[in-house]
Amino acid sequence: MINENDRIGLVGKNGAGKSTLLKIFMGLQQPTSGNISAPKDFSMGYLPQQMTIADGKTVIDEAMTAFDLINELEAKIENISGQLSSRTDYESDEYVALIERLHEATERHHILGGNDKLGDTEKALLGLGFKRTDFDRPTSEFSGGWRMRVELAKILLTKPRLMLLDEPTNHLDIESIQWLEDYLKNYYGALILISHDRAFLDAVTTRTIEISLGKAYDYKVPYSKYVELRKERREQQTAAYENQRRMIEKTEEFIERFRYKASKANQVQSRIKQLDKLDIIEIDEEDVSKLNIKFPPAPRSGRDVFKAVNLAKIYGEHVVFSGVNLLVERSEKVALVGRNGEGKTTLSKIIVGEIPHEEGEAISGYNVKIGYFAQNQDDLMDGDDTVYDALDKVAAGDIRSKLRDILAAFLFRGEDIDKKVKVLSGGERSRLAMAKLMLEPYNLLVLDEPTNHMDMRSKDILKNALRAYDGALIIVSHDREFLDGLVNKVYEFKDGMVKEHLGGIYEFLERRKLENLNELERKSELSKQLKESKPNNPQQKDVEKKEISKQLKKLELQIKNAEEIISKLETEMAAMDDFLSRETPEPDFYEKYAVTKNALSEEMEKWASLNEEYEQLKYLL
Repeated sequence: MINENDRIGLVGKNGAGKSTLLKIFMGLQQPTSGNISAPKDFSMGYLPQQMTIADGKTVIDEAMTAFDLINELEAKIENISGQLSSRTDYESDEYVALIERLHEATERHHILGGNDKLGDTEKALLGLGFKRTDFDRPTSEFSGGWRMRVELAKILLTKPRLMLLDEPTNHLDIESIQWLEDYLKNYYGALILISHDRAFLDAVTTRTIEISLGKAYDYKVPYSKYVELRKERREQQTAAYENQRRMIEKTEEFIERFRYKASKANQVQSRIKQLDKLDIIEIDEEDVSKLNIKFPPAPRSGRDVFKAVNLAKIYGEHVVFSGVNLLVERSEKVALVGRNGEGKTTLSKIIVGEIPHEEGEAISGYNVKIGYFAQNQDDLMDGDDTVYDALDKVAAGDIRSKLRDILAAFLFRGEDIDKKVKVLSGGERSRLAMAKLMLEPYNLLVLDEPTNHMDMRSKDILKNALRAYDGALIIVSHDREFLDGLVNKVYEFKDGMVKEHLGGIYEFLERRKLENLNELERKSELSKQLKESKPNNPQQKDVEKKEISKQLKKLELQIKNAEEIISKLETEMAAMDDFLSRETPEPDFYEKYAVTKNALSEEMEKWASLNEEYEQLKYLL
């Protein structure tokens, strides 16, 4: 039963039947038994993992096809209004019926957001990572992932009563994921979400339905809480099962012992009836299949595994990035993060030697052997190859005798190894591509979005294998939970530049006061829009100058407030430092000291960020 405003996370391993269930809801597949019922005129929006995407329109025009229903309603409202204006039988049943139809159509028009179609479309496209300069470009110029964002925008804009989203974050970057999180939290309809992004599920859903080995289990809690309850349920089932099993054994022993004694006949019959009436407790069969990954030991390399010095990549007049200075040392694990299109994949391809660079140096260290997991694995594998052939074609030497063991570690067993690549699911293809990295030892792994389509357990096991891996790792990922505890350095791609941040992913987000990176998005978008506009007529220029001046005054006030807070916190810190030098404090003093120190650090970061934005805007005047 799906209730109004439900936020459901649909979870289970790859192949459990999650996507199949959504297809049945949409009528794209028929159930073998049972039926589905829904209210009349019930609207559903569906984003599958793979879909045919329309071409021939611009991004903005394609997105606005979402309003076909609103356009029909507007035509209906105009028609009814015309009829009402020409009638004078105000008391008739027909006139009252027209009034009711007009009210229903107007209310529906309002709910669907018909009053600001263009504004809502722009918000959705900007939130999903498009720039205003992209709006008038044909969709055919964009990759499949970006065109999928257009389809997602259309679903959001139609505002269906029930939204079915099958792994929507696979083609989104961290900033767009956070925007989608905020949108779905405030969405008025119901939602069923398939995702292998734990942080995304916890942020959006309040109910979790697990599909495992053909059964569904319903938990009225978000994902992380569901994991705890699932473990408790399993422990309770096991305890009850063991208790009942011992009771049955003792009862059967009593029956067998006294079956032929007349004095115990009544008791024996009572025990037999007791067993006949007993509801036998069964333990849910647990799906224990999982990856068993261990990367080969990394060959010894020089201390510096990869170094970029003033690196630049330029396509025609478009500068992807420039002035990049980056260093990855032996056994170091780093993440590349930022908006899609900022150059993360491009840098990965430069590192592995797949594409050239235009300026600077890209230096691989001594004795470095690179293993590469590309984002576009589907394009790199021959669909007509079998799973076994996909590895056999690239394996060499003694490793060929271990191919079946390697495939088994990635859950390809028995007849699975004879499957054609083209019939594999997205998660299976990712696992097969990862298996290729086991064919020889590397001391640098470059992984571009390796967890797309992987289920939770597969991601956890891959993460643990990468943590245990003794080589260097460069990973492009938008999965915050996956990166947490895995990387110790973050390179942020922003506005054609790459900035180094020491520490893990959440430390990076916290330090920048960008827990969701919205502030970064707002700053860069405002700066780019102002730079790209370059008004030619004086009147337009004056309007934009006034807008910038208005923003500057607002920032001046925010900077002043921040300075006042910093001054107050610095005074408090000085007083506490003085106290520490003279007295032995109570235990709770240190907690207060740490809180004040953190507050001062955060306010300093905020002050620096505001000043940076102020200087950017001032430069544009």
